Amino acid sequence: MSASLQYGMQLPVQSQSTLYAEAWEADAGPDDLVEIARTADRSGFAYVASCDHVAIPRRLAAAMSTIWYDPVATLAFLAGVTERVRLLSHVAVVGLRHPLLTAKQYATLDHLSGGRLILGVGAGHVQEEFEALGVDFVRRGAVLDESIDALRAALGPDEFPSHHGKLYDFEGLGQRPRPAQERVPLWVGGSSPAAVRRAAVKGDGWLPQGDPRERLPEQIARIERLREDAGVDEPLTVGAITEPLYVGEPGWDVGRRTLTGSPEALAESLRAYQAMGVDQIQVRFRSRSRAELTDQMEAFGTEVAVLL
Repeated sequence: MSASLQYGMQLPVQSQSTLYAEAWEADAGPDDLVEIARTADRSGFAYVASCDHVAIPRRLAAAMSTIWYDPVATLAFLAGVTERVRLLSHVAVVGLRHPLLTAKQYATLDHLSGGRLILGVGAGHVQEEFEALGVDFVRRGAVLDESIDALRAALGPDEFPSHHGKLYDFEGLGQRPRPAQERVPLWVGGSSPAAVRRAAVKGDGWLPQGDPRERLPEQIARIERLREDAGVDEPLTVGAITEPLYVGEPGWDVGRRTLTGSPEALAESLRAYQAMGVDQIQVRFRSRSRAELTDQMEAFGTEVAVLL
């Protein structure tokens, strides 16, 4: 367990599912993303994150919306206006693309940002996306498993990486620039049994999707057992997505699941994650405007995070 609980956030604006988007995001754009990323940079956030969907079918558009910025373009844009905050794909559906293409994009991002990339990967869930891009949706788990192995090679130190698998086979093909980092952290997203197994034996980190806090101890214990059985002893960054937060007493309806109150009260609640074995939390703030969001982020960084 880390000495202090790290905290990062999924960026607003860049994905606008009705599950979590705030009303003000509908009219927001690049300037808002820049200000939010800069606020994260100076408020101690470990990372900012961007999602990945290529195209949303009409049957899902009402719930998911069709606003999904490209993560490589978004994170590269924000790398240029920030200095230290890390850049996380949460999560890249890497099975939609050949690993050499993914490696080219993300190695360039890591190179340009001075080694700030965290590559979060996941299996994906939108069947029509896979079909449109000619990828087997039913076997997406197996595709992701091999993609991770291929990406380990392609993002490693060798200018001419090699990988020989069932789906992908390459060698003698050079790619530069290489990543600035010696080893790009690869975090695996998802909470299904297959995703948890994948994170345990193949990942540098685990990004749960939708696990309530009461389910996390059981999941973390399972990861530890799987790693022990597989003989994996490298450190694993265990993540959690917190309940929505509001620092202080809101004068408006922030929803019954939202954690509100004094910095001390919020910190006490969030420290429970660390007690479970969580290393980093992904936080989200309720807000009615960009200004309210950045005020919340700054208050969290200066008043709550110091107590974690």
